[in-house]
Amino acid sequence: MSEVLEKVSQEIGKLRDEMVQTLVELIKIPAISPDYGYEGEYDKAQKLLEIIKDWPFDKVEVYNAPDERAKNGVRPSILAYYYGEKGEESPRIWILTHLDVVPPGDLSKWTVTEPFKPIVKDGKIYGRGSEDNGQSLVASLYAVRAMMNLGIRPKRTVILAFVSDEETGSKYGVEWLMKNHPELFRKDDLVLVPDGGNEDGTFIEVAEKSILWLKIKVKGKQVHASMPDKGLNAHRVALDFAYHLDKLLHEKYGERDELFDPPESTFEPTMVKNPADSPNIAPGEHEIVFDCRVLPRYSLDDILADAEKLAEEVKERHRKEVDGEVLPEIEFEVLQRVDAPEPTDPNSEIVKLLQEALRKLRGKEAKVGGIGGGTFAAYFRKLGIPAVVWATLDEMAHQPNEYAKIDNMVEDAKVMAALALL
Repeated sequence: MSEVLEKVSQEIGKLRDEMVQTLVELIKIPAISPDYGYEGEYDKAQKLLEIIKDWPFDKVEVYNAPDERAKNGVRPSILAYYYGEKGEESPRIWILTHLDVVPPGDLSKWTVTEPFKPIVKDGKIYGRGSEDNGQSLVASLYAVRAMMNLGIRPKRTVILAFVSDEETGSKYGVEWLMKNHPELFRKDDLVLVPDGGNEDGTFIEVAEKSILWLKIKVKGKQVHASMPDKGLNAHRVALDFAYHLDKLLHEKYGERDELFDPPESTFEPTMVKNPADSPNIAPGEHEIVFDCRVLPRYSLDDILADAEKLAEEVKERHRKEVDGEVLPEIEFEVLQRVDAPEPTDPNSEIVKLLQEALRKLRGKEAKVGGIGGGTFAAYFRKLGIPAVVWATLDEMAHQPNEYAKIDNMVEDAKVMAALALL
C-alpha cells in the first residue's frame, strides 16, 4: 500500500467518532418522499450544507428540482467538488449517495429505538436510513475530509453527489439532473454508487435488471355482500387477474442468467387497496401493484402487452351489465419503468480500480455480478458512463431496527479515498 494511502487511511480512522456523530445528526431528520405524504429532503439537505459549510471544498452546488408537494417546493441535490492534483483538468470520479429514506413501516417492530431517534449500540448506529444510505453518505464525506485534513490532492477530482428521490424513482433526482443539466456529466467520468453490496465488501455490481412497477385498477360495482348479483365484486376480478398474470409472467419469462442474484426475473405482487371497510361490503374498486425486476433479455413492452391481453380475457370472463354500464373495467398505471441499460464492462477502469483498492486495503478479491435493479448506476450506464455499485453492508435496508455497522462505514471510507488516490 502506498505511503499516501496509508496516511489517509490512518486519518480516516482518527475521524471515526466524528463520522458517528454526523450520521446520528442526519438520521434525526426524516427525508421521506411526498409520494408517501412527507415533505421530502429539504431539511436534511440544509443540515448537510451546514455540516460542510467550513470544509475546503473547491465548489459546492445545489440543484433544486421543482416539486410543489415538497417543503419549499423543491427536491434538492448537492454536488461538492474536491479537485485533483491537476485542478479542474484532473480526471473525475463521482460518488453518489441519496438523501431520502423510506418510511419507518410498522412502528411496533422497532424494538431497539424509534426510527428517527438514533442510538449507538454494540458498534452499530440504529435508525431509519442509517445503512440506506447514511452509512455510505458519511463514508464518502470523510474519505474527502481526511485528504483535506492532510492537505493531499488526489489523482482524481472527487465529486460527492447527495441526491434526492432515489427511493421513489429518481424523477426529482439523478434523472432530473441528467435531463436539465447534462453539462455536469462527462463520458470519461468514473462512477461509484455505494448503495448495494454484501457483508465483506467483495461484490461489485455491474448490471441491473429492468424495473416495472405496474398498478392494476379494477372497477366493478359496490354492493352489500349478501346480494352480489346486484353489483360486481372488483376484488374477485382483481384476484382472478393477479393470479393469472403472476402465473403467465413466471412461465413465459422464466429463463435464468447466473450473472444476476437472483438469476431469474421476479414478479412480486406487493400493494393492494380497496375501499371496503366492512366485512359485508363487496367492493366496487380494487388496486394491486406488481414489482417486476426483469432480465435485460426481455422487453418490458412485451410484458405490458401480455398484461393488456390478459385483462381483456379477464374482463370477458366477468362481463356484466349493471345499471346500464358494462363492467368490469381494468386499467393500468406504470408507477416506475427503467429499461435495463448495457452492463458496465467488467474490465472497465472503475471495476479494475475498485478491485485493486480492495486488494490493497483488505487483501480480498472482489467478484462482479448483477442485481434486481434500482440504483443510480443505471442512469449513468444509459449515458455510456461506466458505473459500479459497491459497499460493505449487512443488508438492513428498509427493515425495522435498521442499522449501520460503524466499522463498515470507516473501512468503506478508506476504499473510497483509494479510488481517488490510486
